[in-house]
Amino acid sequence: MRAVLQRVTQADVQVDGDTTGAIDQGILVLLGVARDDSVADVDYLVDKLVNLRIFEDEAGKMNLSLEQIGGKVLAVSQFTLLADCRKGRRPGFSAAAPPDEADALYQGFVARLRQRGIAVECGVFQADMKVSLINDGPVTLLLDSRKEF
Repeated sequence: MRAVLQRVTQADVQVDGDTTGAIDQGILVLLGVARDDSVADVDYLVDKLVNLRIFEDEAGKMNLSLEQIGGKVLAVSQFTLLADCRKGRRPGFSAAAPPDEADALYQGFVARLRQRGIAVECGVFQADMKVSLINDGPVTLLLDSRKEF
């Protein structure tokens, strides 16, 4: 499971001109689900996301977590994070989970965040979405539940 995290002062997602989710201070999460992902991958990402110290404290140091600042999450499914661009000019998506499996894990991700007391807004799975954000910092991080750097 891959997630691009962007620390934001505000973000929103629209489908067909209607806003389906909007947050102020928090994290925009673009989430891609791979074929072999499971609930264990969801749990790993949720724990990491909630506890990452990427928000500034009173000294201006990245020392506070989403949980500590009472921040929100805007979760947007994005299968293109699983693209393989190594060969040719067209990305391949064979590593991405089938839609029904991906949606179940995406919904599980959102549910687990809410169980942790995090306010979560969402995009619409498989919809053509327009995402707007103000990246704070900018701070952008890549998490992968299976990859060691």
